[in-house]
Amino acid sequence: MEELHKPVLLSEVLEVLQPKLGESYLDLTAGYAGHARKILDVTQNYKESTLVDRDENAIRFLREKFKNEPIEIIHNDFYNAVLQEIECGNTYDMVLMDFGVSSPQLDEAQRGFSFAKDGPLDMRMDQSQELDASMIVNRWRESEIVDILERYGEEKPGFAKLIARTIVHGRPWQSTAELGRELAKYGRHTKVHPATRTFQAIRIAVNDELGEIERMLGKVTKVMKPGSRIAMITFHSLEDRLVKDWMREMSGFGEESQISVITKKPITAGNEELFINPRARSAKLRAAIKR
Repeated sequence: MEELHKPVLLSEVLEVLQPKLGESYLDLTAGYAGHARKILDVTQNYKESTLVDRDENAIRFLREKFKNEPIEIIHNDFYNAVLQEIECGNTYDMVLMDFGVSSPQLDEAQRGFSFAKDGPLDMRMDQSQELDASMIVNRWRESEIVDILERYGEEKPGFAKLIARTIVHGRPWQSTAELGRELAKYGRHTKVHPATRTFQAIRIAVNDELGEIERMLGKVTKVMKPGSRIAMITFHSLEDRLVKDWMREMSGFGEESQISVITKKPITAGNEELFINPRARSAKLRAAIKR
């Protein structure tokens, strides 16, 4: 179980968060405890730490792994978890968010995240929610699909319309591999599979990923103690832009600023990590301290 998911930028996260014995820790995307395990090994403060994830499988893993520790584990999305912590009056010395899809989600065909594995069109991080990828590709209007392809897949309008029309005219779609094979026909002269941006856009829409990040960023400083550190790992330009703009805004008021930015430029994975874990290639880490 320890190798279910390789945490990205682990040493870099430890460097910017600087965990110390006795400090409290909030992990809003705890997943399979890759980062949390190392941080809690240092702090040894389980009682005042909280692990959050919206994925039922990850929650089961976390509860089993930390069954002998007095740590709070919350099954929720990170925005509503932040609201819950605010309501309870809880604050922390460190806050971490890793916005990436976990390896178990990508590698398990039944989760439907990857066109490289034949599975149902699902893509839900929280499997209790109603909206899934099948509903989008089989029920949404062509104009709605064009919109998410442009906004979340960053496709050009003409290509977005072509893909959306293909999806609508090819209904019903049964599996990820079936849709991936059809989109492969529009292969362009790039190293990126033509279905990659479409699957990204659908996944973001299914899970309201950008909306959740925006809402969370508006509240997260309320669960941070003065002097606490926050680190966020993004995996595509849309996420990174939200985090970068938030940090610029929150640190741009001189003495009235709420945070000080630690990372003037995003930290990325080195060659050694990329060799071991190629999925880290698009990861960017940004960090700040609450004033």
